[in-house]
Amino acid sequence: MRDYTKFYIDGQWVDPIQPKTLDVINPANEEVAGKISMGTAADVDKAAKAARKAFATFSQTSLEERADLLERIIAEYQKRYGDMADAITEEMGAPASLSQRAQAAMGLAHTQTALAVLKSFKFVEDRGPTRLVKEPIGVCGLITPWNWPVNQIACKVAPALAVGCTMVLKPSEVAPFSGYIWTEILHAAGVPAGVFNLVNGDGPEVGAAISSHPEIDMVSFTGSTRAGIEVAKNAAPTVKRVAQELGGKSPNIILDDADFQSAVTGGVRSVMMNSGQSCNAPTRMLVPGARMDEVIQIAKAAAEATTVGDPKGNAQMGPVVSEVQFNKIQKLIQAGIDEGATLVAGGVGRPDGLDKGYFVKPTVFANVTNEMTIAKEEIFGPVVSILGYQSVDEAVDVGNDTEYGLAAYVSGTDTAKIREVASKLRAGQVSINGGGGDLMAPFGGYKMSGNGREWGDYGFHEFLETKAMLGYAPKAAE
Repeated sequence: MRDYTKFYIDGQWVDPIQPKTLDVINPANEEVAGKISMGTAADVDKAAKAARKAFATFSQTSLEERADLLERIIAEYQKRYGDMADAITEEMGAPASLSQRAQAAMGLAHTQTALAVLKSFKFVEDRGPTRLVKEPIGVCGLITPWNWPVNQIACKVAPALAVGCTMVLKPSEVAPFSGYIWTEILHAAGVPAGVFNLVNGDGPEVGAAISSHPEIDMVSFTGSTRAGIEVAKNAAPTVKRVAQELGGKSPNIILDDADFQSAVTGGVRSVMMNSGQSCNAPTRMLVPGARMDEVIQIAKAAAEATTVGDPKGNAQMGPVVSEVQFNKIQKLIQAGIDEGATLVAGGVGRPDGLDKGYFVKPTVFANVTNEMTIAKEEIFGPVVSILGYQSVDEAVDVGNDTEYGLAAYVSGTDTAKIREVASKLRAGQVSINGGGGDLMAPFGGYKMSGNGREWGDYGFHEFLETKAMLGYAPKAAE
């Protein structure tokens, strides 16, 4: 049983101002795995003031000092790597193998990337007589989700630290263990007091307090579009910058000349990874209508080959994160059935042999139309919707016919055609023939998928202001 009932404020572990705890549930067995404290606006105020005080000095540190700090964080993270992976499996149900090779790995990788970017980042540029200076924006409020918990913490905290910002972090109360271990890592690495602060709590209380606090200069939020809208509304009166990475309903266009066995199987597996709980998952598979029967057989085999079970064992897919998510996914699967889509694999209920835990059947629907609920709403579970198209232009139109624009995918062998399709898709990232894994590539969305970009050097810009110093270089004497 994990007892994480203190907050981290001004370099110390402190009690919340008003004692109130929340049980954290292990989604694999529905048992209490630990407890955290639920903060209030008063805790946020205390943390924000500590961050403001620390900003006066931390913002003036040298690039070399901050690089040294990131190096120490990386060293401490490597010591705690196994603890981080175990925590993620326990808190949100990721299979142990996924936690080891991807979930925990991304936290380390983003920090290493921030260090590499920092070493060559240009904070100063001269344009004629004007000097342009990139300066830390100030105190940052960071609100992170449960589906890739330390990934999202690291891709915000590491660049914020790198450029000289201070911060208040609210990790998800559903999966808070990894955030605590992250904080212990930063403390052990010697992050100066007040630079990094952790307050647990829910969105309506702590999230709203962070978004609206006058001492917080920007807020970086990852989560649902609905919650992102609330963050923006709460931030508006203080005119702070808001960076948002929100929902997705990503199209996966498989062209007629693609290797269907590879492309369809890979598309299904990509959705099933992390139990479908990835905002950029390729959940809408678009295929030539004349080849629908062929696609159905391949997709059915891929889904039914996906093993589901104890995330501490060898299963490829664990549970979804909570009862709330489980019930939402079940409702949407039933909507697919009710609206006439062809159920190819899976369906409602738990997989056979699993009567406890929030396990969902790997589910595939075919003959889906873009007007159906399962084609429009972000399910955030292991559900693939297969849509048929008659022409490539139609595939692009259907692919773009969504309020989201986070990611898109294209498969085929004609390089010119693939690139043409990719250029027409309205999404922040387009993966070509399975291309991915570039930590320097900007990540973020069009439309209702948010604004701003994370990862690599683009992630730095979210935490910087630009100052123009006119007449910095005096005119040469005539």
